Amino acid sequence: MTQQFETIFLDPDGFDVEDIVSALAILRRKSQTNRYGNGRLPELPSRAAILDTVEDLTAVLYPRHFGPYELTPETTDAFLTRTLGRALRMLREQVRRELKLFEPEAADDALATRARLITEEFAQALPQVRMLLDTDIRAAFTGDPAAKSLDEVVFCYPGVSAIIRHRLAHRLYLLGATMIARIVAEIAHSQTGIDIHPGATIGESFFIDHGTGVVIGETAIIGKRVRLYQAVTLGAKRFDVDENGALEKGKPRHPIIEDDVVIYAGATVLGRITIGRGSAIGGNVWLTQSVPPGANISQAKARVEVFDHGAGI
Repeated sequence: MTQQFETIFLDPDGFDVEDIVSALAILRRKSQTNRYGNGRLPELPSRAAILDTVEDLTAVLYPRHFGPYELTPETTDAFLTRTLGRALRMLREQVRRELKLFEPEAADDALATRARLITEEFAQALPQVRMLLDTDIRAAFTGDPAAKSLDEVVFCYPGVSAIIRHRLAHRLYLLGATMIARIVAEIAHSQTGIDIHPGATIGESFFIDHGTGVVIGETAIIGKRVRLYQAVTLGAKRFDVDENGALEKGKPRHPIIEDDVVIYAGATVLGRITIGRGSAIGGNVWLTQSVPPGANISQAKARVEVFDHGAGI
């Protein structure tokens, strides 16, 4: 085996990849047969197309920040019309592919109609998404003394970048395009280091400061004016299983964070517990029980005791 690869990579005329391609083809066909049987392979959603769609939608929401640099007030509406039309056409096709993947026996016409309706409903929600995002941007500006302007927040803050994409993904998730929503969320995760499941419900004026390492689970519910710092986890404490030992999916298992809560860096909040309104959760706290409104939770302080003459034995 070692000699074979040495021959391949030292060939002065180029790589001899035919054997590798053949081996990969065998593995690919085996995997496809296990997933889909021996029938026709389904079309899959395209991550590249979804990435392009997300970039277009971000530019539609904030054209002066993410649109072309030569954009002017006179050309903005034309840019939005062109860009939004392209984004929605791409999105409709990706939704159709997702629907077909999970419902292979459904009629193509019916799936195309559903994809169009989902895309139209998503498009109608974009003004509401923009209004929510404006509250998030304002919260970031007012909550961070380092922020010099709202424009700086839009351009530079990873938490804002993540919440823009989350609010798009969450809308798709609610409309039933859950795989596309997950892809959008993973795009945001790879770009920002912030991992928000698209199923998470997040209220207005949400601010993630710094942000790297933040994890928010699928069934988390976050109220208004909540602030998180880096490396915060809103996760599940345990995973319930059915009588066959399989995981029970979709059950509420992540925290409820009420309005005006602050959770500081490194805190881990697990399970379907409630963090009461106005509470502050200190850095590196491990929390698995609900706390009442107005609570201040911090790490236990270290206590040093000296034992003399055999005391403590």
